[in-house]
Amino acid sequence: MMRWLRICFWLWLISHNLTSAYAQVPEILLAQVYHDGLHVDDYLVSEKLDGIRAVWDGKQLISRQGHPIHAPAWFVKDFPKQALDGELWMGRAQFERLSATVRRSQPDEAEWRRVAYYVFELPTAPGSFVQRARQIEQLAQRHPSRYLKAIKQFRVADTAALKRTLDWVVAHKGEGLMLHQADAPYLTGRSHVLLKLKPHLDAEAKVLAYVPGKGKYQGKMGALVVETAQGIRFKLGTGFKDADRAHPPPIGSQVTFTYRDLTKNGKPKFARFLRVRPPE
Repeated sequence: MMRWLRICFWLWLISHNLTSAYAQVPEILLAQVYHDGLHVDDYLVSEKLDGIRAVWDGKQLISRQGHPIHAPAWFVKDFPKQALDGELWMGRAQFERLSATVRRSQPDEAEWRRVAYYVFELPTAPGSFVQRARQIEQLAQRHPSRYLKAIKQFRVADTAALKRTLDWVVAHKGEGLMLHQADAPYLTGRSHVLLKLKPHLDAEAKVLAYVPGKGKYQGKMGALVVETAQGIRFKLGTGFKDADRAHPPPIGSQVTFTYRDLTKNGKPKFARFLRVRPPE
């Protein structure tokens, strides 16, 4: 079974990479982690959607890795001809279902009707983020489509109000909040003008090897040996369901994990497996 899963994964990856040659990796803005002490009234706040990042180049949707996303023609037919940056989203706690839908080269039209594209940035547009957010709202109104939406941006009065908003979102199965500096021009790369605020931090790592299980996990995977993009290697051994241990993520795949903080050596503290991150 494990061998068959690995074969399926690599066949999908090869076919996906062959089609991805027609798109370029988009330059996008990436968030830093929120820290206390900020003047939160200098930011616009929105819910952090647990979806799939996608850039609309005026003709097609492209993943953050530059791969075409095979949405049905009717899904994008009313999108504007200008570039947009946003998130494909099905709703809270629906990431796995969304991921399966977006990964298909032949779109499942019934599933795509549950998806919407939430726009939060206008690539290369001039002006401050407040001005661009206003333009996004106007775009969504001029191009009426149930599948194109402007993500709601709002202000909070102070840190206490920000934390109350975070608590409400998390209590309703949301992932967290995003804070975008209101007067920031359009930027790309990782920047402090965009911050993410979550109850737990998360990151991704590549699966390098398996550690055999012991005791009740005898004959199954006990832990993964993983490596982050920064070259930090560690064992990831908690957060797995029994099915995950019986059929662990393939070697070479990317997994998402949560953690509380980093040690002085850069290793995640209290790391916990969240899910396999599908190739984009």
